[in-house]
Amino acid sequence: MRISVAADSKDGVAERVVTELRRRGHDVVTHGALGDGERADWAWACELAAKDVSEGRADQAVVCCWTGTGASIAANKVPGVRAALCVDAYTADGARTWNDANVLALSLRLTSDVVLGEILDAWFEGRPSTDAADLANVSHLDEI
Repeated sequence: MRISVAADSKDGVAERVVTELRRRGHDVVTHGALGDGERADWAWACELAAKDVSEGRADQAVVCCWTGTGASIAANKVPGVRAALCVDAYTADGARTWNDANVLALSLRLTSDVVLGEILDAWFEGRPSTDAADLANVSHLDEI
């Protein structure tokens, strides 16, 4: 899977996200503080990663900032992106299942290496729900 990763700094698990995704066999594209010569600010970096998903250059993205909030807000401004701020595996699983989230937002401050592994396990094992109500909710997002 091709995954775009953005972070506004190399603090916390930013570089570990890239290492872990590559270890799992994913093709990783980096933006912001993780990229070469790009603006590192969270709004710009996370927009680039989200656009990689919406424009088909990446299957999914992981966006990071200190709290994860700005990263998720920036990504969600891009049409077709459903970014979810996840601080644990349960939330990551729910985001994939009920929201068909295609962008994972992480807090560089709160995400430990152990929790990162658990979140990524849940994220990649999660599958979108086929329940009619869940599908209707996700479909409705395009109408908002």
